[in-house]
Amino acid sequence: GIRVIVTDQLDLVPATEAMVRAALLGRPALATALGAVVPESWPPEFMNDDALVFTLDRLTEGPAQAGWWLHFVVLRQGGDERTLIGSGGYAGPPSTDGTVEVGYAIVAEYQRKGYASEAVRSLLRHAFALPGVHRVIAETMPALTPSIGVLRRCGFQPDGDGSAPGVIRFTLSRTMYSTNAAEQQLSK
Repeated sequence: GIRVIVTDQLDLVPATEAMVRAALLGRPALATALGAVVPESWPPEFMNDDALVFTLDRLTEGPAQAGWWLHFVVLRQGGDERTLIGSGGYAGPPSTDGTVEVGYAIVAEYQRKGYASEAVRSLLRHAFALPGVHRVIAETMPALTPSIGVLRRCGFQPDGDGSAPGVIRFTLSRTMYSTNAAEQQLSK
C-alpha cells in the first residue's frame, strides 16, 4: 500500500477510496476507518463533500493517483490516542514540468500550534524525494495571514497571482529547498 508520512507528532495518512467514502458518511464512519478520534470541528474549511467526491473520482482513475491527493493529518498523543486534526496533501501527481501543488487545513482548535508547518514540511520532503519534482507550489488568499506564515516558514516565496481571481501563489524550487535544508543542518 501507499505509505503513511510520519513526522515527530503527526501521521499523514493517504486517503484511500474506502476512507473517502467513510468521510462522506460522516464523523463516526471516518473515525472507524482511520482509527482516530474525529473532533466536532471536523471538517476544516474547504473540505466539503464536493472536495471529497472529487478526490474519490481521482483515486478511482488508477494506482498512479494513490498518495498524490488528500491525506488525513492525525496527531499522535501518546498511548493509542490519535486525533484527526486536519487535511493536507497534493493537488495531483507531478505535472510534466515537475511541479507539485500542496494544500493543507487544520481544524480551529489545533491551529497556531505548528502542526500545519510540520505537515507541509513532510509533504515537501516526500515530494522532493522524487527526482522528477522540480518545484512545489501552494495557493492561498492574501487575507489568510496564518496560511502565508506557514508557507514562509517552510521556505516558499511569493510568486504572483494564483489560478483563480483573488488567489496568490507561492513557490519553492528544488534549489531553494536544498539550500534551506543545508542551512538548517548547519545551524543545528
